[in-house]
Amino acid sequence: MTLRQFLFIAALLTAASIAGSGSRPHAPIGPAEPIGPVADEVIDLHGLAGVEFGDSQRELAERGMLQETAESCGPTLVGHETVSPVFYDDRLVLLWVSAPVRTPEGVTVGTPLGELRSRFPSLTRLDAPEGTYRFDGLLAQRGDRAYLFLHDGRTVRKTIAGYADYAQRLFDEGHGPC
Repeated sequence: MTLRQFLFIAALLTAASIAGSGSRPHAPIGPAEPIGPVADEVIDLHGLAGVEFGDSQRELAERGMLQETAESCGPTLVGHETVSPVFYDDRLVLLWVSAPVRTPEGVTVGTPLGELRSRFPSLTRLDAPEGTYRFDGLLAQRGDRAYLFLHDGRTVRKTIAGYADYAQRLFDEGHGPC
């Protein structure tokens, strides 16, 4: 499946899940803090423990890091339940992460935007198109890699890390990981 097909399916699933929900909320939806035990998992601009951007699906599968299940919308990473990989041309280009996964700077779902800005002073603001259900974004780019922080105007709601071009493209096209 190509990234474009993958992202198109994700957009359809996202649209179906929010259809009829009214205007975009200004307050966080659901809990912003993780519930239950918190693991200390860190994502940086190279990837996660045992998983690096640029790895092929075959390499990850041979190392026992990649699996496909009937419940998932694509390949998943073994041992990383709150991480969704995005592949393009068989290479890992992005990782969508949820709490408790955090950046080395301590940013995770629920981090207030003031804290985010103090930890990443050079953020590029990305505005979601008006009238959509999408979150605005803040892009922290270092070389060819970046973090894309999706937010509700108050807190980080999702973190995406990987190649900057793919993070920007994902934001511009408005798709999710599934």
